[in-house]
Amino acid sequence: MNHYFNHQQRIFKYKTCAFSLLFILSVFFIFTIFFADSCYLDIYAFSKTETIRNFTVSDKSVKDNTSKNSAPAELSSLHAKAAILMDGDNQRVLFGKEEEKELPMASTTKIMTCLYAIEHGNLSDKVTFSRRAASAPKVRLGARSGSQFLLSDLLYALMLESYNDVAVAIAEHIGGSVEQFCEDMTQEARDYGCYHTSFETPNGLDSAKHYTTCHDLALLTCLALKNENFCKIIKEQSFSIKELKNGQSYSLNNKNLFLTSYNGAIGVKTGYTNNAGYCFVGAVKKDGHYLISVVLGSGWYPNRRYKWEDTKRLMDYGIKNYNKKEIPLNQGIPSKLPVKNGRKSTCTLSAPASTSLYISPTEKTRCIISLSPSLTAPVQKGTAVGSVVLYIDSKPYRSYPIYARQSIKKRTFAWYYKRMFYYLIH
Repeated sequence: MNHYFNHQQRIFKYKTCAFSLLFILSVFFIFTIFFADSCYLDIYAFSKTETIRNFTVSDKSVKDNTSKNSAPAELSSLHAKAAILMDGDNQRVLFGKEEEKELPMASTTKIMTCLYAIEHGNLSDKVTFSRRAASAPKVRLGARSGSQFLLSDLLYALMLESYNDVAVAIAEHIGGSVEQFCEDMTQEARDYGCYHTSFETPNGLDSAKHYTTCHDLALLTCLALKNENFCKIIKEQSFSIKELKNGQSYSLNNKNLFLTSYNGAIGVKTGYTNNAGYCFVGAVKKDGHYLISVVLGSGWYPNRRYKWEDTKRLMDYGIKNYNKKEIPLNQGIPSKLPVKNGRKSTCTLSAPASTSLYISPTEKTRCIISLSPSLTAPVQKGTAVGSVVLYIDSKPYRSYPIYARQSIKKRTFAWYYKRMFYYLIH
């Protein structure tokens, strides 16, 4: 009996010793693996840190914004209370005068009315004029209550002749009421980033809560000009529509004289009210340039020509002084970064390649990289891990993100044990 008991004790001691040895070996291997990887990360990070720091700045205040220029001599005598010249491709402001000031915008409102109707309506819909629409003030189509037109036809009447009754009919058809349409249109403008715009009428008639800024209106125009149907409408010199019930025809003529007076002009919309004065949104594609201009309060009656003069000066200035430049954004960015406590030692990066901007000969561009020397697991694919800030002269223009191209999980105790057995087997 004692012999059996002693035998069991020896077996227990052997098991205890074996388990202890296995535990010590496990700790040793885990420590060795961790220490080796940590040393690799530290050495890798040390070798890369100096390179990265040469490009690193702390600039958390950078906004995706535009750079402003002081008024050049040729634009110092603009008639407009507020004006802007914008790069149609990248929305960079090439010139601004009170471009962030909230002002009434008259019938340039109809740019958004038209775009919203195209995007949220059916162009083959039949639109019926209500009494409210039929009683809208001049300028108007003059259709009676109960008259019906195709929505597509009314959009030509809206943009070419700037009819106020047509705007009301469209608003009621799309939104159910003028009030709801304007509320929805305002919210969509906010979604586009136009936070200083409020629509209270679909036609631009003066109202206390109806206003925008040159900058917001230029942004909305850039969006509208990406819509093929919108572009087709504003380029027409004349158009004919019919009332669906009695077949009465209406001839429409484009009131935008800029289309025929400036080479390369493609639009967009005129406007006038007693409060807003003469307003105009213009667009030009010429000699490799794509420019958007806005003038608000460009004189009052009878100075109709002021808006054309201001717009021509803005466009001439942009074409003369700015040319497209390809700017590389990825110079100095490493292809990968070390990852602390990750199941992989490095993570590959996805950096922006280049951007194309209108730059004047006197402007200087530079890129500054903001990027840590290493990442910490877990890392999610598609996560921004740094940025490239493009400066034009001394002002930040835009920040471009640097993304992780792969997901890397964090190390766990179970993962270390799997690594340990892998090393033991191999």
